[in-house]
Amino acid sequence: MTTIYSARWLLPVAAPAIEDGAVAVEEDLIVGVGPLSSIVERFAGRRSDFGEAAILPGFINTHTHLELTAMRGYLEREETNFFAWLKKLTVARLEKLTPDDIRVSVAWGACEAARAGITCVGDASDSASISMRALQEVGLRGVVFQESFGPDSRLAQENYEKLKDKVAGLRQLESELVKAGVSPHAPYTVCASQLELIAQFAIARQLPLMMHAAESEAEDLLLRYGTGMFAEGLATRDIEWSAPGTSPIQYLKKTGILDTQPLLAHCIRVDDADVESLRETGSRVAHCPKSNAKLGHGHAPLAKFIVQGIAVGLGSDSVASNNTCDMLEEARFAALLSRAVGSDGTFVSAEEALALATVGGARCMSMPGMIGELTEGAQADLTILSLDGPHQVPNHDPVAGVVFASSGRDVLLTMVAGKEVYRDGLVAGIDEERLRARMSEIERKLY
Repeated sequence: MTTIYSARWLLPVAAPAIEDGAVAVEEDLIVGVGPLSSIVERFAGRRSDFGEAAILPGFINTHTHLELTAMRGYLEREETNFFAWLKKLTVARLEKLTPDDIRVSVAWGACEAARAGITCVGDASDSASISMRALQEVGLRGVVFQESFGPDSRLAQENYEKLKDKVAGLRQLESELVKAGVSPHAPYTVCASQLELIAQFAIARQLPLMMHAAESEAEDLLLRYGTGMFAEGLATRDIEWSAPGTSPIQYLKKTGILDTQPLLAHCIRVDDADVESLRETGSRVAHCPKSNAKLGHGHAPLAKFIVQGIAVGLGSDSVASNNTCDMLEEARFAALLSRAVGSDGTFVSAEEALALATVGGARCMSMPGMIGELTEGAQADLTILSLDGPHQVPNHDPVAGVVFASSGRDVLLTMVAGKEVYRDGLVAGIDEERLRARMSEIERKLY
């Protein structure tokens, strides 16, 4: 059966905006895109008109940690010391949260994403099996990257074997919408030999790989000079660390990580040689501007990535370091920050910012042409956004109105693979009140 969704504006992203546009959906596919008049001539079926609204591709969050949703606002006092921030997060995650707490945290985060028009996530998780099941329950699309840790080279093989065992279990949980990947956590938490093993494993098994990279000054100091707070932390644990004397990106190139065409989160501390290495290896960047700014790490050279043709998408990171999971907020902040700090004359437009949240994210998730754009034959992943709020009227330019005046709170409908996962203020099939009550219980437990 065909369903026709229409609104004042249709924003395909891959093509110009269409006024009084419509999308025809059959099962899990988009079968028609264009002016409403032409769509109703081609297709017969149920009509659903949203009036003063915009129909867009579903937003793609290329980097998040849904299992940390319960820590929203929990780490505010540690934000001036990244090492202390990470330590408090890790202790709370390992010692205070049960597996069911993690399930609730992921599900609540997935509901927040669905309400904000996000249809696909790149979720890094230490409890990937729990995360995969929770995403499937809510109905989102995504890749869940099983994290791996291990700065001590003496334990590299043991940690690698544990990762392989976990991935074997995750492959049994995969569905059409949710796939498994691997994530060696960061250059300062995984030793070189373990990185090499994981890179070879990802290539051999054709697994997507995500990693935090070039995020902070502490990371840069550790890799270039073997100094700083991360170096001091390793020393207190009697872990020997030999600084490679390179930037984080060149270190990842040396250990084979860039050979996997990884999705690298942050990429703040990069020079021209690093950018060229990202470009030539087909590496992708999950740009997390709000998290980067909130933790005081700085800003990534977004305009330079775009000019060089590097695949860039937007990521919220966890709400422990961002507080909201909203790709429109992220797109707006990315564009404005790039303009504010830009010195090369490159001006990130509203169209480019919207592309980062959609088609750029699809490239980062290795799903170009499948999601991130409204085209015939693509998956029916879309969001419908109200444009009639007082903060949006008048609306002389629909793309600018979406990027610079709107947020995830304006979303009316979120669809994944033809299924309406959020509509009329409700996430389909989810007892949100029960989840809310459990989140309150977890909040009290953390203190």
